[in-house]
Amino acid sequence: MSDSISNPAPAEQNPSNLRVEVDDLIAQGAFDLAARRLAGLWRRDPAPGTANFVTSRLDELREKPGNKLALTKFRLAILRSFTVEPIVPLLRAEAFVYGIDLEVHVGDFNTYVQDMLDGQSSLYRFAPHAVVLAVRSGEAAPELWRDFADLAPEAARQAAERVVQGYEQWIGAFRKHSQAALIVHSLERPSSPSLGILDSQSEARQSGLIRQINRELLRIAEGFHGVYGLDYDALVARHGSEHWHDERKWLTARLPIAAGYLLQMAREWMRFVVPISAPLSGRTAKVLVVDLDNTLWGGVIGEDGMAGIKVGPEYPGAAYQALQRVLLDLSRKGILLAVCSKNNLDDAMEALEKHPGMLVRAKHFAALRINWTDKSQNLREIAQELNVGIDALAFLDDNPFEREQVRAALPEITVIDLPRNPLEYASAVRNCAAFERLTLSSEDQQRTEMYAAQKQRAGAEQNFQSKEDFFRFLEQEAELEPVSELTLARVAQLTQKTNQFNLTTRRYTEPQIAGMAKQPDWHIFSIKVRDRFGDHGLVGVAIAHDQGEQCEVDTFLLSCRVIGRTVETALLAHLAESARRRGRKRLVGWFLATKKNAPARDFYEQHGFERQKTDGAGSLWALDLESSTLQCPDWIKLKVTTETKPGGMN
Repeated sequence: MSDSISNPAPAEQNPSNLRVEVDDLIAQGAFDLAARRLAGLWRRDPAPGTANFVTSRLDELREKPGNKLALTKFRLAILRSFTVEPIVPLLRAEAFVYGIDLEVHVGDFNTYVQDMLDGQSSLYRFAPHAVVLAVRSGEAAPELWRDFADLAPEAARQAAERVVQGYEQWIGAFRKHSQAALIVHSLERPSSPSLGILDSQSEARQSGLIRQINRELLRIAEGFHGVYGLDYDALVARHGSEHWHDERKWLTARLPIAAGYLLQMAREWMRFVVPISAPLSGRTAKVLVVDLDNTLWGGVIGEDGMAGIKVGPEYPGAAYQALQRVLLDLSRKGILLAVCSKNNLDDAMEALEKHPGMLVRAKHFAALRINWTDKSQNLREIAQELNVGIDALAFLDDNPFEREQVRAALPEITVIDLPRNPLEYASAVRNCAAFERLTLSSEDQQRTEMYAAQKQRAGAEQNFQSKEDFFRFLEQEAELEPVSELTLARVAQLTQKTNQFNLTTRRYTEPQIAGMAKQPDWHIFSIKVRDRFGDHGLVGVAIAHDQGEQCEVDTFLLSCRVIGRTVETALLAHLAESARRRGRKRLVGWFLATKKNAPARDFYEQHGFERQKTDGAGSLWALDLESSTLQCPDWIKLKVTTETKPGGMN
């Protein structure tokens, strides 16, 4: 699969017919189409039987010679105190439609402590990319769960402290043995506390102590890079504790979750797996492109007019306002918004700007395509205008026909299937794992404003005859500094998301960056840029490794927002100068070609490097630091912070 929700089967086919078609396509050797139909089957019928069919056919496809499915391989370990085996096929099927080939290791029942503490355990031999620590309150805090009514207040408090100390010890040991992401379930509060309504009168009682434990678990997670909290208590509450639990299954099979909610557990895990897998796939949904009529508002603006469309605080317009609130939330997470709608421009713009019920306005959209052109072409243009890949787009449209056309023409795009009832639109978008983020940088929060400033720059550039005059007009200021606790998340994020100007396209997680930063021979720099139009934020990363008399460039990347403005020259010049100061005689680096990094192909040659060799992996380049004249352009005011190794990175 090439994307999370692409290429379903035609709408008229039922699940039984789809299964037959999948098998026929596999027999014919049409593996890619078979995979698309398989993903469509899962979206249409996400049931346990379907999950078993999907996973069995996925395993079959994997073994077929000539198979070229673009799936990201990902290893997930589950450490548990309850039965999770029935969830695994659902999880693998759900991962498949997000373009992930998931291999799952399930730890033995209730051995999670030993698994985490023993560096030679099967957990670490599996070498997971991520680990889920799923422990029920009854096992993690048995005294508070079963025996609370018999505990003295001081004993209850001490029991809570022991739980927290245990988690801190386990997580600390895990991080010493593995750099994998760790997803920690919070503890669930009892739906019927031991003391009844008296329980809610004090934080020192059963529910309050479990809340305190959960707050401490978040504190512990924040102290480690790559450790995240999954609010299991909130997940159960969302679906209703009485519905979520199956007491009979728990007593007979140690499966506490009712059959109808196993899929919800799998999907909650996927909300973490998708963003964690981004460093491996290099794919992130960066832009949500939305339709207007019957998507952003109810009705057709060209026929119903301003007074006739439905959007506002009351039903049915409230459904569309709820969706718009979700769009604003996504924008605050750094996801750009765009419009792709078949409409009269003036009518649509009047609604966007003047309708009193609208929460999103034209200013919230980084790109607008409101015309009668084919939507696939408009989507290509939006990607080009925003300087992102097609696979960075997600598409939202109420019309199944339009969704099918986009899937057929642009299978890389994440297409979100909206339910028939507009009241469910908001939750469909909010629950899409493609939009999940595990860290949020200041650049993410300001991305829409940054793109608005970018349009101003592009307009100003037309007024200058030479690029040098334009660069001087920009009054660029760059701040270059070694990676720190404050910039670590953004540095890792850029390695995961940057595709175009990226010389090696190596992806790193926060723990990996932190580990490299502690090594004396590794040097990690970031560069921030601002100009007269605004602040670009942290836009570039360089990672270098000293080896004898030479310094090798492991990673060199720059955000598309500043490509071609000589910021890359400033960063490279500093990399060379810092290597020279450390006594290195040569700066070397590979260019590893991908489908997307053509803008960086000639970078080394343009800056005086000489090609050393070319092989199947790419080309190796070298710069003689003793004779090089490489320097920062004089139109960039560069501030350099002295390199020091950051401390306190777990």
